[in-house]
Amino acid sequence: MFCKGEEPGVDMAGGVQGRRDHRPGPIVHQSGVCMARMPREPEAFSEKVTDLLRRLKPELEVTLSGPQELIVNGRRLDLENLFRLVATDEDHGVEIVEQYLDHLFDEDTFNVNTMPSDIAKTKIMPRIQPVSIFKHLSEELVAHVPWVNDTVVVFVIDMPHMTVSVTTEQMVRWGLTPDKLEEVARKNLETYTPILEFRSLDSHEGGRAVILSLQDGYDASRLLLSSLFHELAPRLGGDFLVATPSRDMFLAVSTDPDPFVRRVQERVGQDFARLPYPITDRLFYVTRDGVAGYMAA
Repeated sequence: MFCKGEEPGVDMAGGVQGRRDHRPGPIVHQSGVCMARMPREPEAFSEKVTDLLRRLKPELEVTLSGPQELIVNGRRLDLENLFRLVATDEDHGVEIVEQYLDHLFDEDTFNVNTMPSDIAKTKIMPRIQPVSIFKHLSEELVAHVPWVNDTVVVFVIDMPHMTVSVTTEQMVRWGLTPDKLEEVARKNLETYTPILEFRSLDSHEGGRAVILSLQDGYDASRLLLSSLFHELAPRLGGDFLVATPSRDMFLAVSTDPDPFVRRVQERVGQDFARLPYPITDRLFYVTRDGVAGYMAA
């Protein structure tokens, strides 16, 4: 996705993201010296990222423009998700940042804009994002469709290590409409992992829960599967609720009892506030007819 005033190209404001939850090995630099943790303060963190990027990619023009924002060759790079990602594994912070920056600015990521449409269409995937992304991005430049719970469905090209958002310009060049792009993305999602392994849990209040955790970058996107109600309704007693506080979380729960649902909502709010790639702290209501927003009683 792009910020206001940016030219089409690689999305550096949230659409280029790590594809999986990588867990690096021992924190040892190429020189054999143990690597330090990243700073915990946002401004110091951004300064460290600036130094690392200048060392890794000296050909880039990098400017620190805000507490969690860089300008790289004239384009805005938001560091909030990277900051949250490092917070989940502080012992490997520097390695996570270096890996992220290396993938973000590699040649394959930049070349995705010239990918032929017949190849690109096999790699297009859907991703749920909050509408708040458009506070910093130009809505007209990002291919998307509106959805429920103050979210939108954007589309990404799935690369080996990263995903790159589909722009409106690319969509038009490929001869697609937003609805057709959504159809292509949902079909690819269906076949991406044909068999999903859901884990069932029972709560002490009597509620039931089902968890999906593939950590492939599309856990929350499985809320878009057409087969979801048929798959989970028998386990959850009919209509059910789904929580997607972040990109890599999917939790389906029964609609009662009320104490159980309230406890789930409280935990979802906490996860939404701390995890990288946040989506929403609201629950989705899934029925045979589709997905809607959920209003607590």
